[in-house]
Amino acid sequence: MDFTVILQPLWEKLWFLVPLFLLVAVLKSARFKGWVGEVIVNLSAHFLLDRKTYHLIRNVTLPTEDGTTQIDQLIVSPYGVFVVETKNMKGWIFGGERQRYWTQKIYRHSSKFQNPLHQNYKHLKTVEDLLGLSDQQVHSLVVFVGDSTFKTPMPPNVTQGGGYLRFIKSHQDEVLTPEQIEDVIERVASGRLQVSLRTSREHVRHVKTIVEKKATVVACPNCGGEMVRRVTKRGEHAGKEFWGCGAFPKCRGIL
Repeated sequence: MDFTVILQPLWEKLWFLVPLFLLVAVLKSARFKGWVGEVIVNLSAHFLLDRKTYHLIRNVTLPTEDGTTQIDQLIVSPYGVFVVETKNMKGWIFGGERQRYWTQKIYRHSSKFQNPLHQNYKHLKTVEDLLGLSDQQVHSLVVFVGDSTFKTPMPPNVTQGGGYLRFIKSHQDEVLTPEQIEDVIERVASGRLQVSLRTSREHVRHVKTIVEKKATVVACPNCGGEMVRRVTKRGEHAGKEFWGCGAFPKCRGIL
């Protein structure tokens, strides 16, 4: 039986569904949602912050010792450099400042994601090292956009929607001079990698490597840090191995 006789008329009538399905897939992808979140933050910063005071630098990829780190936004001002991490998520969000993973719950479905404050910490330290600034001059800021609701108390630098603008404007102590601000902008411009598809692909490859490595790491049940193999030296269990928190004695978590 020749199926082309049947398929040809169907294709002629329904071909437009193919690009429609592709468009829907793109709109639902995590990368597109992330891009939308960054655009929302960029536009609000551009129009709602005084451009003479606050300088917005978008999509900054900086080299690090083990690869690269990608920063959604840097906002440079007399009140410090704000390192912004954007999350476009929906549902209920559960998390704590020191927890390694947070939880997103949509109806009965729950999923884990990395604590964005921990994620932004590397960005923060990279910026401090590149610019030669102290932790008093660089501020971590996480912005959730989308239809999400915090179900646990969050620190002031974890915000939703326009709350990030209030957090930025709450800083009124000048910690950077006009000369330092100009130097920061120039250093970022000279130190960042070129914005390109190749840079983005290499960074994604680096992130995948880190994720695969972390999948084999045993997490501390107390602080979420990395556990290490130790040997009991005393008592009835002397000589036996166990997992102990790498942050000992600050954290005494064991498995």
